[in-house]
Amino acid sequence: MEQRVSLITLGVSDMATSAAFYEALGWTRVESPDGVIAFDLIGQTLGLYPKSALAEEMGIPESEIGGFSGVTLAHNLREKSDVALLLATAEAAGARILKPAQDVFWGGHHGYFADPDGHVWEIAWNPFSELSPEGAFRWAGYAGS
Repeated sequence: MEQRVSLITLGVSDMATSAAFYEALGWTRVESPDGVIAFDLIGQTLGLYPKSALAEEMGIPESEIGGFSGVTLAHNLREKSDVALLLATAEAAGARILKPAQDVFWGGHHGYFADPDGHVWEIAWNPFSELSPEGAFRWAGYAGS
């Protein structure tokens, strides 16, 4: 297996509500004939798919999908001050703020929100992991690359 993630699929209760939420964050959707609403990212795609259809596809009861699973999605920013701004944008779009923007013990600045289906996002600025000019993230950063 190559060391990459190609597609992140979020099971959602209401496709229109979830699509509108991510569009309110400034993302552009890509329609698909198979019922997925996709948002192309840098190097992967985030897909929204009906939770009931996802459960059926996996062969499990829909009740087994949902709640915090111990997985978070993260979006890193170029500037510390942008963390609070993006959290405010997410809240205005319908997110529930779990942790407001604040400094963190490792030297960065972050906060957390849950999208309309409870998927948890960390919004962070990391002074040790500079983003690429395109906005790509890697653990050791892109400084000097």
